[in-house]
Amino acid sequence: MITRLEELVIEARRKGASRLAVACAADAHTLEAVAAAAAEGIVEPILFGDAKLIAEICAAEGIDAASWTVVDVNNTRKAVAEAVRAVSEGRADVLMKGLVSTDVYMRGILDKECGLLPPKGTLSHVSVIELPGREKLLTVADVAVIPAPDFRQKCTLIGYLAATARVLGVERPKIACIAPSEQVLPTVPSSTEAAIIAKMADRGQLGDVIVDGPLSLDVALWKDAAEVKKVKGSSVAGDADCLLFPNIESGNVFFKSATHLAGADIAAMVTGTAAPCVLTSRGDTPRTKLFSIALACLAKK
Repeated sequence: MITRLEELVIEARRKGASRLAVACAADAHTLEAVAAAAAEGIVEPILFGDAKLIAEICAAEGIDAASWTVVDVNNTRKAVAEAVRAVSEGRADVLMKGLVSTDVYMRGILDKECGLLPPKGTLSHVSVIELPGREKLLTVADVAVIPAPDFRQKCTLIGYLAATARVLGVERPKIACIAPSEQVLPTVPSSTEAAIIAKMADRGQLGDVIVDGPLSLDVALWKDAAEVKKVKGSSVAGDADCLLFPNIESGNVFFKSATHLAGADIAAMVTGTAAPCVLTSRGDTPRTKLFSIALACLAKK
C-alpha cells in the first residue's frame, strides 16, 4: 500500500511513461514539474502553448526540453482545446493544466464535441493528502468542483473515492461521510444523507467499500475522539481512508487548512472523465504538481 506521496512517483515509474498533454504550458512551475516527471521516466511531455515563451522559460530554468513535443498555440482557449483533443483522440494519455484559469480548463474538458466527460457523467475532483504525523494517505472529495453534491452525486463520489484509494493499494476503502456530529440529526441534511449512504454500503449497493456516517471530522480521523464520544460499532471511526464532504465549503476549508496550516503535501486530479486530468492551483508548488502528475498516471486505465 502506498503511504507517502513520494511513493506515487516510484509506482508510476514502474508502470511506464504516459503521454502527458499540458495545456498552456508556458509556466515555470508547471515546466519544472513536467521536467521532474520526465526525468523520473513517468511521462513523455506534449506541450501546448506559446512555443517561443516555453523555450525562453526552459532556457532560464535550465530545463532540457529538446526531446519533448511542443505544439505552438498562442491563444489560451485554443491551447486548452488542442490539448483536450489530443487526449480524446488517443494521442495523449493524461491531461494537465498549466498557466490557465480553472474555468477555461474545465470548459475544455466539458466541450461537447471533443471533451472528456462521458454522456450523463459526473465531473468531480479528488485529492490525496499526506498529513504530517498520519500513518497513511487520506483521500478526499469534493473540494473544487461540485458546490453542493446531491444524494445521487454523493453516491457517485463514493465510487470516485474508492477508485482513487485502490490506486493507492487500499483494497476495501473505509469512507467517512462528514457531518457536524456523529449523531444522526434529522434537521441536518448532511447527517441524514450520510446515514442512508452508510446503510446502502452495508447492503452492498455501493461496491466493496466500508462506509460510515454521519461522522464528525475528529471522530473520522482520531481514535481517541471516537472513544471519548463513545462511538461504538464503527470500523471507520478513527481509521478513515477517505472523507466525503457534504459541500465544497467544508471540503475546501479542510483542504486549504491541511496544506497551509498543517503543512500537508497533496496530489489532485479531476475524476469522472474519460482520462485522468491533473488539476492543481496556479500557485501550487512543482512538488505538488509532480505528485499530481504521478497520481493521474497511476489512475490511467
